Amino acid sequence: MGSAAGLSTEKIRALDDFEKSDLFDAREKVALQYADAMTLSNEDVSDDLFARLADHFDEHSIIELTAAIAWENASSKFNRALRVESQQLWQPADS
Repeated sequence: MGSAAGLSTEKIRALDDFEKSDLFDAREKVALQYADAMTLSNEDVSDDLFARLADHFDEHSIIELTAAIAWENASSKFNRALRVESQQLWQPADS
């Protein structure tokens, strides 16, 4: 989906280290930090993180972002519990 939406292969491959990468702007980094905080069981969305998110996104966008992250987390948990293997759908745009 990322490549089809115009996201570069380089950027997709840099996701694991997005905080140190120059490929991501401040808005993207805070959205990814928010996704991590929502996803990791040992973390919570801090007031500071939510305030930084609100600096870049309006209320409606935060709701949409939260819903998308929650949906992906639910799908991931569902598939993992049922032992559904990755379908390997993403292929680099340069392949």
